[in-house]
Amino acid sequence: MTIKAIFLHGTVVIDAYLVASLGEAALAAVGLAAAIAGFVLGAIHAFSAAMQIRTAQAFGARDPVFLKSALAAGLTISLVVGLIGLGLVSAFGMPLIAMMAPSPEVAALARDYLAVFALVIVGEAIGQCISSYLNGCGETRLPLYSLCLSLPVNVACSIVLIHGYLGLPAYGVAGAAWGSVIAVLVQVCFLSHRLTRVAGQLRKVAGWRQPNFTRTLKQHLGFSLPIATTFLSAAVSTQVCALIYAQLSLNEFAALTLIGPWINMTGTVGMQWAIATGIIVAQLLGRREPEAVLDRFLASAWRGAFLAAGGVAALLLAVCLSANALYADLVAETRSLVLGFLPILLVLPFPKGSNAICGNTLRASGDTIYVMHVFLWPQWLFRVPATALAVLWFDAGAVWVLSIQLWEEALKFPAFHRRVLRGGWKRRAIPD
Repeated sequence: MTIKAIFLHGTVVIDAYLVASLGEAALAAVGLAAAIAGFVLGAIHAFSAAMQIRTAQAFGARDPVFLKSALAAGLTISLVVGLIGLGLVSAFGMPLIAMMAPSPEVAALARDYLAVFALVIVGEAIGQCISSYLNGCGETRLPLYSLCLSLPVNVACSIVLIHGYLGLPAYGVAGAAWGSVIAVLVQVCFLSHRLTRVAGQLRKVAGWRQPNFTRTLKQHLGFSLPIATTFLSAAVSTQVCALIYAQLSLNEFAALTLIGPWINMTGTVGMQWAIATGIIVAQLLGRREPEAVLDRFLASAWRGAFLAAGGVAALLLAVCLSANALYADLVAETRSLVLGFLPILLVLPFPKGSNAICGNTLRASGDTIYVMHVFLWPQWLFRVPATALAVLWFDAGAVWVLSIQLWEEALKFPAFHRRVLRGGWKRRAIPD
């Protein structure tokens, strides 16, 4: 799961790296367009995360009707969310770019990128849902294999289409988006084929978790909505902050655009460990394992989370120290800003990883409303307003703006850890 998530975030890093050779304006355009598309992709990933936990509960209970219901309901919701999001991007994406872009050149490039990248949304709606089902069933290698196929396709197609090799036109930033579209098509085809082999027998299973599919869909939505709201809020608040970053100077915005994907990509080491912890906790609860088993497992998972946080800090250290070599085409000021982020990046993985363990453990037990509140309020009452004040009012530098992420994790820390240590999550019944 970790390697798969790194590859997934690596797609954004690859796009940014390949486009960086076109200059700061192209890089800022990709960051702006990706921020807008990220609203919809965040919604898709949010509901997929909820489906992953629901599938793990069904897999732990060894209930084929439950598994069939989770797959059918989850796929229906994911497609509806993706199509609604595609419509919203088509209606409001271009005006938003015109409003937020720091220059007409950046706006034009961002429009070119987003017009193509919107096609990725449909593929992600299907691919993320299938991946979540497979992860919940313990088949975590198959989503990884899908990215092992699609990532080289993305790199090769993006290079050719950005620069116009092999006799093809040079599409610039739009070429990077076309590379992502072709790659996601390859990924979805592979996952769909594998799903028929893993879950094909569910077509012979009669009945639904509830008396009919409509009620099953409503029940799945009711369970998923708090989890999806949590993930969607995180994605939306992140993208809102990214749009606010566009009001910084071009070099500061470019530096934050560069480091953001690296934070996400390296952070998956700890985040996927926490998500895997939640999946296994859900399976253990579905099997009604004794509390002693849950305690032993969670203690070992927590130790692993701190080791993962140390690995993330080391990876970010390497990225910052290698900025001059990785991004030699950018101006010295942009590269020096990336190096200035280092003190924050060395500390951030530890509270973030521990909070993630708590959140996923509570979510696996069905304590989704509490987790939703702990995530939502620090985001919308602290992180977004603090970012807006720092950028728009106090004209703070990029380093201070990035430090707001660390303070947000510190605010969530006591609320999460008190809830987990009290132990009520071990005695909660899996909801119908």
